[in-house]
Amino acid sequence: MKLQDLLDQNGCKFATVAMVDTNGALRGQMVSRRSLEGILRNGMGMAPVTLTLDPTDQVLTVPGITDDSADFHDDPLIVDPATVRRIPWARPGHDLLFLSTYGGATSAICPRSLLRRVLDRAADAGFHPKYGLELEYTLFDETPESARAKGYRGLKTATLHPSHDLVLYQTVQSGWYEAVADLAEPLRIDIAKMHEEIGGGFMEACIDAGAGLEPADQLVMLKTFLRALALRQGRSVTYMPRWSEEADSQSIHLHMSLKDASGAPVFHDPAANHGMSRRFRHFLGGLQKYLGDMTLVFLPTVNAYRRFAPGTFAPPGLTWGYENRTTALRVVGHDAGSLRVENRLPGSDTNPYLTVAATLAAGIAGILEEIEPASEVQGNGYTQTPTHDFHRSMPEAITALRGSDFARDWLGEPFVTTFAASRESQLNQFRAKVPDVELMRYFDLG
Repeated sequence: MKLQDLLDQNGCKFATVAMVDTNGALRGQMVSRRSLEGILRNGMGMAPVTLTLDPTDQVLTVPGITDDSADFHDDPLIVDPATVRRIPWARPGHDLLFLSTYGGATSAICPRSLLRRVLDRAADAGFHPKYGLELEYTLFDETPESARAKGYRGLKTATLHPSHDLVLYQTVQSGWYEAVADLAEPLRIDIAKMHEEIGGGFMEACIDAGAGLEPADQLVMLKTFLRALALRQGRSVTYMPRWSEEADSQSIHLHMSLKDASGAPVFHDPAANHGMSRRFRHFLGGLQKYLGDMTLVFLPTVNAYRRFAPGTFAPPGLTWGYENRTTALRVVGHDAGSLRVENRLPGSDTNPYLTVAATLAAGIAGILEEIEPASEVQGNGYTQTPTHDFHRSMPEAITALRGSDFARDWLGEPFVTTFAASRESQLNQFRAKVPDVELMRYFDLG
C-alpha cells in the first residue's frame, strides 16, 4: 500500500515521528497530517543533544554537543516510511508511529544509522545476518510513585517466588501475557515466546529472528510499550541489569547466524564438530578477540556492572561452548536452519542497535581475519579461567573503547569519542553520590 493511501485509510490527523536515543528509548513528537507530509519530504529537526540524555534527562557532557562549544542546533531526522506502526490504545487517526534516523553530521553517532552502516559493510563482504533478541525484565505491582516512596526497597514483584517456566504463575498472569500479545500486533512485533524467569516477577520475551534493522526496531518497540502497558495498569517494569541484591541479573541475549549473498547459511558444515563451519569458528574467534574492546556498548550504565557480582548467573568471560549457558558465547542449534551463536554479555539496558552492530562487526572481522577461537568450554564455565575476557568496571571499559582501533574502524571515530565521553560523564555524576548502603554501614561507626 502506498503511504498516502495508508494515511487516507487511517484518517490520519496526527502521527508520532520518533527516533531512538543512545539508551534505546524512543523520543519524538506528535505532528499534524500536514506537518507529516512535509517531514516525509524534508525531515524533521531535532537537536543532537537528544543523544546525550540519560533516561531522566540528565545531560551528559559530550564534546561539541553539550560542552562550552555547543550551539544546540538541529539536524534532520529522516523518516523511514517502511517502519510505520500503530500505537496500541490510541484512536485511529492518531495512532500512526514512524521511526526515523538522524541525517547530517549526527548520523555518525545515531544508533540506528550506525547499525545500518555495519549491515552495509557486512553485505559488502558478502554476509547478511539473521538475528533475534531476548529481553529480560521484572514486573512489579508498584506504581513509580509507590516504588519511590519505598526508596526502591521491599518492592512487591508481580509473583512472589522464583519460578522459571512455572506454568502456574504463567496461568495466573495470563492477563498480562495476553495484553503483551495484543499490543505486539499493531506494533508489528514478532514475539516468538514469553515465559517466567528466575526471580519474582522476572520474565522474558523473545523477538523472532529476522533481517536488517527490523528485529532491533521491534525490541525498541517492545521495551517502550511493555513499560507503557505496565504504567496503564498501575504497575511498573524495570530493565535495570541488577535492581536488587536479592535479584538475579537481567540481560538481553542476541542470537545471530549468517547467510551469504545467495541466501545460503554460512555457519553449518555437517561434517564438522557440532556442525560448525570454518567461517562459524572464525566468527566466534572475532567475538572473542574484539567484544572486550566494546564492553562499554554491552554494559553502558553504572548499574550494568553489578550483574557480575559473585553468585549471579552472568557470563564468566568471553568463553564459548556448545549448548552451554555458563559461557558468554553459547552455540545453539543442530542444522543449517538453526545453528547460531547467542551473545549473553549485553545487559537488559543496552541499546539493541549498538548491541547488534558491535556483535556483527566483531564476528565479520573474525571471518575476514580468519581468527581461530579458543578451545570450547566443557562443563561449568564458572569454575574455569577464561582465555578472553571483557572489562568488569566502567572506567576500564571506557578506556578500552577509547583505545580500540577496531571500534574506531567499525563503529566510527565520532561514535567512539561521543559514547565514551557520555559514559564517563554518567560515571562522574554517580561518583559524586553517597549510596544509602554506605550510610548504613559507615555513618555511625565507620
